[in-house]
Amino acid sequence: MVIPDALRHLTRDAWLLFTTRFIRLFAYGALSVVLVFYLVGLGLSEPQTGLLLTLTLAGDTIVSLYLTTRADRMGRRRMLVVGALLMTAAGLVFASTRLFWLLVVAGTIGVISPSGNEVGPFLSIEQAALSHVVTDRTRTEVFAWYTLMGSLATALGALVGGTVTRVFQQTAAAPLSSYRVVVILYAALGVVLAWLFTRLSPAAEASTLGEKQAFQATFAGLSGLDRSRDVVMKLSALFALDAFGGGFVIQSFAAYWFYLRFGIDPGRLGAIFFWANVFAGFSALLASRLAARFGLIKTMVGTHLPSNILLILVPLMPTLSLAVVVLLARFSISQMDVPTRQSYIMAVVPPEERSAAAGITGVARTIGAAISPLFAGLMFANPNLINLPFVIAGTLKIAYDFLLYRAFVAVRPPEETSSR
Repeated sequence: MVIPDALRHLTRDAWLLFTTRFIRLFAYGALSVVLVFYLVGLGLSEPQTGLLLTLTLAGDTIVSLYLTTRADRMGRRRMLVVGALLMTAAGLVFASTRLFWLLVVAGTIGVISPSGNEVGPFLSIEQAALSHVVTDRTRTEVFAWYTLMGSLATALGALVGGTVTRVFQQTAAAPLSSYRVVVILYAALGVVLAWLFTRLSPAAEASTLGEKQAFQATFAGLSGLDRSRDVVMKLSALFALDAFGGGFVIQSFAAYWFYLRFGIDPGRLGAIFFWANVFAGFSALLASRLAARFGLIKTMVGTHLPSNILLILVPLMPTLSLAVVVLLARFSISQMDVPTRQSYIMAVVPPEERSAAAGITGVARTIGAAISPLFAGLMFANPNLINLPFVIAGTLKIAYDFLLYRAFVAVRPPEETSSR
């Protein structure tokens, strides 16, 4: 097996972080396919489900903000373990109660991913750790492989989640019980993550005085930012807009839409989202090549814009086959901005502020994504409005693309300016 140059010199800690990302995104992917089905099966209405998912993402925002802005000073390993334990706790509560208020508490304080994408403090802290062990020129490619690992894990998780529910239902298990098995698996994988994070070496921690110090200025002391404050705030506002649009069609609701529109069961949905995430993952490798030629910002916008047009077209397709084809086409380019976005953030902020910058921009995305499921839930409760979330999502995300290009096309990272 030929190992790509960008990965050849990764440390043991870096490979361990690749492993934890795979396990985490596997859990997220499995849960996302059945989560709305499970909550509706518990007796929640679509509006209640939307409210719960909104509060879940809002709670993740608070948890992420607290943990990521303190990770470099209090210990990255420690914060990652805390996040994994919160993931386990949320899964156990979701699996053991029907009480709406208790589900809200668990979802708000714990870590639950209704989208199949990253939530909680993990991604931000891992990005900062990975950025220490790669060069500017290989950073985007390493992040592309890191994204591929996550997408393949999400794909496999979606496939396994759908398959598990189908197998259990074929053995006369009630649908709700089959969904609960996936929720319990989610909690168990949180325990595995917590153990793996304890295996990280001290090399994964912030190593310099600048990385460890607490800033004295009021804002810096709160956020962990100083010199990069302005650029991080602008990026955060734009990322929040993008995520707000995407929150209307998080994977849990997208899966539920296919059920409402075409009557597809979770087993077949798992297969659909398996291929969708596989296509998304491999597109990340192409993104690093495009970024090397055209630049990070141009690659982000140039690949994200057409994917959002395809998103608007999904509910306009008259048949299941056409809807799946458009969805897969959309996924094949929709995630190409992910490694480029992550690399860009790491490139334009000082090394000592990377964890905080990644955390705050990640929190901004979570805040944006947290609001929209509430409205999406209300729309899914009305059969005449179930297509509207796709149109709203695509339109808002197209607006983000134009605003991002206008604000940052001239702000180039070091590897782009040094090559000119």
